[in-house]
Amino acid sequence: MKNVWLTEHFSLAELTVTDHRTLDNTPDPVARANLLRLAKFLERVKTVLGGKPIIVTSAYRSKAVNSACGSKETSQHRIGCAADFRVPAMTPNDVVRAIVASDIDYDQCIREFDTWTHLSITSLPARRMSLIIDRAGTRLFS
Repeated sequence: MKNVWLTEHFSLAELTVTDHRTLDNTPDPVARANLLRLAKFLERVKTVLGGKPIIVTSAYRSKAVNSACGSKETSQHRIGCAADFRVPAMTPNDVVRAIVASDIDYDQCIREFDTWTHLSITSLPARRMSLIIDRAGTRLFS
């Protein structure tokens, strides 16, 4: 897939990257429109984080890629409305705290396994749900 820049800092290739290279991960038109919304949202997150680099490790996932990841079919990754990422200069805990303290309307912001941050958007009223997921289970972020 040709690399198309959706925003200044986020490309379609970056938001569709997968380790499952033998599986097709091409977004349909609805997912592609959502990825544009997600890229614009990530630009706002980048501003909240002081302009620090955001390294996306997973965003859109086709049905095949999502299944290979062991994720639920209802994952917002399936429709291009979620991204997992790292910020090299910050801990996932610091990233979640900064996003929660901001005025941006995220749907879910999750510190996952103290390794990365999961962030999702919605077209419905945002829940602003912040969680921790790790070996101990799922609980509210506090």
